Amino acid sequence: MMKDTSAVQDRTHRLSEKASGVAFRFVLTMGIVNLFADTTYEGGASINGPFLGSLGAKAAAISIIAGVGEFLGYTLRAVSGYIADRTDKHWQITFIGYGINLLVVPAMALAHSWPAAAALILAERIGRAIRKPTVEAMLSYSTTKLGKGWAYGLNTALDETGATIGPLLMALVLFKTSDYHTAYALLLIPSLLALSSLTVARITFPVPSRLEEASAKTTRAQGFTKSYWLYMIAGTLFAAGLMSFEFISFHLSSTEVVTQRWIPIFLAISTGVGVLASLVLGRLYDLIGIRIVVAAVCLSALFSPFVFLGGFWIALAGMILWGIGYATQDTLLKAVIASVLPEGKRNLAFGVFYLGYGVGWLVGSITAGLLYAHSRTSLIAFSLVTQFFAVPFFILAAKGSPSK
Repeated sequence: MMKDTSAVQDRTHRLSEKASGVAFRFVLTMGIVNLFADTTYEGGASINGPFLGSLGAKAAAISIIAGVGEFLGYTLRAVSGYIADRTDKHWQITFIGYGINLLVVPAMALAHSWPAAAALILAERIGRAIRKPTVEAMLSYSTTKLGKGWAYGLNTALDETGATIGPLLMALVLFKTSDYHTAYALLLIPSLLALSSLTVARITFPVPSRLEEASAKTTRAQGFTKSYWLYMIAGTLFAAGLMSFEFISFHLSSTEVVTQRWIPIFLAISTGVGVLASLVLGRLYDLIGIRIVVAAVCLSALFSPFVFLGGFWIALAGMILWGIGYATQDTLLKAVIASVLPEGKRNLAFGVFYLGYGVGWLVGSITAGLLYAHSRTSLIAFSLVTQFFAVPFFILAAKGSPSK
């Protein structure tokens, strides 16, 4: 009898290890997709601010364009998430989103006025909005085997690796040619590699929901809990203080804190830090839960005085803190929401969360753009207060959550 029990346990253990391996391969494959995707659109983002400035756009216009873009990029996720849940066409929606998200970036090479460039920037964010909830929901099926923090941390690390390569590639092109249009055109290569990798993922993992254990499905909430809404409020406040790189790069360039060619390198350094931060924060979240979220938010909130008051090296230190903020956004916020996902509404849950996040981003971007021209001290105070004020909401949400 004991031998039979031992054999069953061994078989169960082997099956569990096999399932964990499949889940890991799915996260890794989607991470490779996002590596090439981020190389494309973060490469473009690293020069969008100065490019808009070179076409005649002013600081307020650049900040508002970035804010509206992020607003659309977050709020439309609720729509695409709802459609994905109702139609169950996760992969189709994902392909449409990636297609728009990636192909409009090299199309910036054809823009010769700032309104045209702004339209393409907005289109890129809309494409990202379409595919983001489905990707996050599909990844959530791997978290029962890998851990919420580690699954999203690993994916984000590969994501951020691309976000490091893209700006460095743009810096190299600008060093060689000083031509924005050539730089944008070169991004067609990683965009096509991303779409090819996505095709491989679709063929290899046609039904990602099979990655989740059957027992885990019964533990999901049946609706949107109080903790979910508190997490959304916390995320909204955090977003309001986390400024876009387009706006920051305009400041660094226009004040000559750094030269034009150093702008993409600053972004590459901050995202490189984000790669390591994502892995560390993801692991720590699975170990200690909300405490690492609070610590990361408090640390990243300090970026604004460094960036807007410092010289070259102080501003670079601020960009490192800003990179930690983006790692917090892309790893920890996804992990906390994954802990309170309602059954049957995963895509919608991610989409609605990002709706709140997008509202915070839009309000923050408009406020930052208006404050910048009048008082940088007020701008810094606004950023600090909104992000620190998010902390008690994270704590309250975690107290009412059934998991970390």
